[in-house]
Amino acid sequence: MFILQNYLNIKAKTVLLNRDVNIVVVTKGQNFENIKPIIDQGHLDFGENKVQEASQKWSEILKNYPRIKLHLIGKLQSNKAKDAFYLFDYIHTLDNEKLAKILSSLENNSKKKIKYFIQVNIGNEIQKNGINLSHVKDFIGFCSKDLKLNIVGLMCIPPLNLDPIPFFEKMQNLKLINNLNELSMGMSTDYNQALNYGATYIRIGSAIFK
Repeated sequence: MFILQNYLNIKAKTVLLNRDVNIVVVTKGQNFENIKPIIDQGHLDFGENKVQEASQKWSEILKNYPRIKLHLIGKLQSNKAKDAFYLFDYIHTLDNEKLAKILSSLENNSKKKIKYFIQVNIGNEIQKNGINLSHVKDFIGFCSKDLKLNIVGLMCIPPLNLDPIPFFEKMQNLKLINNLNELSMGMSTDYNQALNYGATYIRIGSAIFK
């Protein structure tokens, strides 16, 4: 009951904004019993961090709920790219040329097209994945023009324990400069701030499944 109410409370906040906001319900570590009440509300967007866990959990569910869209929100290793390609509808963590080339090759040999977010290392953190700010424009061009990938937007994870607002503001400006439509930013602890800076996809797990 609390899971459903938590979801509905977040949904209500996004409706009040009077613009399109997609809640990606992050189901890492959750079983079908916990997820089903949200599916029964007609929700379609669900996110997972790991390809193997997602495959084990969702392969059977998707047979009964084929309209669900799966989002990969965790790091994608190149050796898992093929599995991810056939399972997910969105990849939020495209962050290097090698991976982009592999995904392009898979698309060229399939009728499937995925929607991609380029992950930006918005805090310039050594330990974090993502494209450096100074390389974002060139990487977008490489992926969309050279490889014909469907780059819909940008994604970020702000530095831990710092005010996320300056980083969300930078992402909003990056989106505008590069003429993209979508921003994947904001998680359970900071999605309210992300929404104020134009987030169109928020990735919510613990705020729902608490």
